[in-house]
Amino acid sequence: MTKYLPPPPSLRIKDLGPDEQPREKLMSHGARSLADAEIVAILLGSGIRGASALAVARRLLLSVDHNLDELARRQVQDLVKTAGIGRVRAIRLVAALELGRRREAAVFREKPVLANSEQCFRYLRPLLADLNYEEFHLLCLNRANRLLGSHLISRGGVTGTVADAKTIFRAALSHGSVTSLVLAHNHPSGQAFPSEADIRLTRKLVAGAQNLDLYVLDHLIVAGRQYYSFADNDVLYPVEEKAGQG
Repeated sequence: MTKYLPPPPSLRIKDLGPDEQPREKLMSHGARSLADAEIVAILLGSGIRGASALAVARRLLLSVDHNLDELARRQVQDLVKTAGIGRVRAIRLVAALELGRRREAAVFREKPVLANSEQCFRYLRPLLADLNYEEFHLLCLNRANRLLGSHLISRGGVTGTVADAKTIFRAALSHGSVTSLVLAHNHPSGQAFPSEADIRLTRKLVAGAQNLDLYVLDHLIVAGRQYYSFADNDVLYPVEEKAGQG
């Protein structure tokens, strides 16, 4: 009769060589030498019975298909669904990911020039890319395309949010030297293209801005690391209006 042996005990981090232990590896070779799972393991601090911190970290990354953008969208209640991640560890992870977002946003604290869709997207990405619900934002620019102010207009659900024209133009006119506007909202679905409702709303706001001697430069839809620009795709203004301008 074959005698089955019990499975070997789970490998602990302290059983690894010095160059394989995340903390020691960071100290010896720097943070950039670490794999994603090793960084997450350091944030977790320790493992659980039968699984090292590194094993738990790998399990967590596998749950998001090793997509760090998707991990950044997870909230505490999502993270605790992974075995080995309790409330305290989940809070630690959410805080670390938020710190990364703030570091990215800090680049733009000095009122940057936003002269094209890519520059606008880089400014908006830390604000909108990782949200699980829709928000509508307004960027107010002066004649030199320098940012005068950024306004959160509305916050909604997964499928949409209300962008009230009066609220938008009241916020715009609070800046005495405003000449142009950039509209922006996110699509939590990750689909970087406009709906018919998005197009109708944009055309309505473009017309309203013209009545106030303001110019809508663009409307960006942020979908994770992707974005859609109404201006770049030449759909900001109605066809008949563009023909008249030509």
